[in-house]
Amino acid sequence: MSIRKRTWKTGKGVEKTAWVVDYVDAKGDRHLKTFAKKKDADAFSATAKVEVREGVHVADSDSATIEAAGKLWIASAKASGLERATIEDYERHLRLHIGPFLGTTRLAGLSVAKVRSFEDDLRGAGRSPAMIKKVLVSLSALVADAQERGLVARNVVRDMKARRGSSERRLEQRQKGRLKIGVDIPTREEVKALLGVLSGFMRPLALTATFCGLRASELRGLRWSDVDFDKREIRVHQRADRFNDIGRPKSISGERTVPAPPMVINALKEWKLAYSRPITGRDDDGKPIREDAKPSHLVFANGAGKVEQLNNILRRGLHPAWIDAGVTIDTGEKDEGGKPILGPKYTGLHCLRHWFASWCINRKEEGGLALPPKVVQERMGHGTIAMTMDTYGHLFPRADDADEMEAAERAFLA
Repeated sequence: MSIRKRTWKTGKGVEKTAWVVDYVDAKGDRHLKTFAKKKDADAFSATAKVEVREGVHVADSDSATIEAAGKLWIASAKASGLERATIEDYERHLRLHIGPFLGTTRLAGLSVAKVRSFEDDLRGAGRSPAMIKKVLVSLSALVADAQERGLVARNVVRDMKARRGSSERRLEQRQKGRLKIGVDIPTREEVKALLGVLSGFMRPLALTATFCGLRASELRGLRWSDVDFDKREIRVHQRADRFNDIGRPKSISGERTVPAPPMVINALKEWKLAYSRPITGRDDDGKPIREDAKPSHLVFANGAGKVEQLNNILRRGLHPAWIDAGVTIDTGEKDEGGKPILGPKYTGLHCLRHWFASWCINRKEEGGLALPPKVVQERMGHGTIAMTMDTYGHLFPRADDADEMEAAERAFLA
């Protein structure tokens, strides 16, 4: 591998200089790569020498564009059986964010500086910080797939993210802030008010979310066979994604068994008696004939026995219930009579999951369960204890050490 200086004159007589790296790859093919500065040529030569020796070097001529690698990545994701929702996210990131800015770039030409410039381009185009983070994750996965195919030697996106690591996480947490009672997490009084106005389908669903901590997707995928009335337990073994497709939880830790309080069990028993079973036909008068409830049936299905849309649960059930309970905010709009239009203070089901976590954490004298962090992690279905503590660590009670401080002070002054 050698570096030589090349000098020539343009048609107008202007002298130009460049630095050429002349090398042979692991396959015995000769390559020339030109740089404007000697330091760039030296840096490439040092890296390429190691890559050739280790048998991982990919020359520019052998490297694919990011657009072409993206198509292979999507095909690989589909062949691996990833969820439809995940694949659609990948395709959208590739089509709307990665392709327009990096599509024609060759993988071998992707550098940390190029990725940083890509981030700046996304910000300039109005992408949110959260979206930029998601797109970088997808870009890293794309390059990792290309690396496994031998199309690129290293994953510069992963290297860059690894260097940022903890500082980026700290910045994200600082911007997001801690979950707050009465802002992100309903107060005990607000939850009581909500449960006091619920009826029908929404009562057992909200009770299960509130006192068992199931995610919205897990509630929508819950089967009667997952409810053990005798042991008073609910087993989480499947979920429904945003396309209403049933699949396994996203992680092993998502598969869990959680205890259900008597109030939840009783509400589920009542709901099963009034359960809206799937329509199997119609009688002579045209009235629907419904199938008897089976263990495989969904607990919170729609009228046809299929997965209920999350939007229907929120718009038709939870949001009106919050308003009826008086847990509202001013939307800033007014009705025809000039009165302010009120909306629900909490708009998603996840706030009830947050409340469940706080209930597990709170002291018993405050009406909580006082569970240790590891048990809270298991009941929430978190992948790591770090996730639990990063999200809810500030809710765990601190020991009141005022008496110990006073005793230490007395000992010091004695």
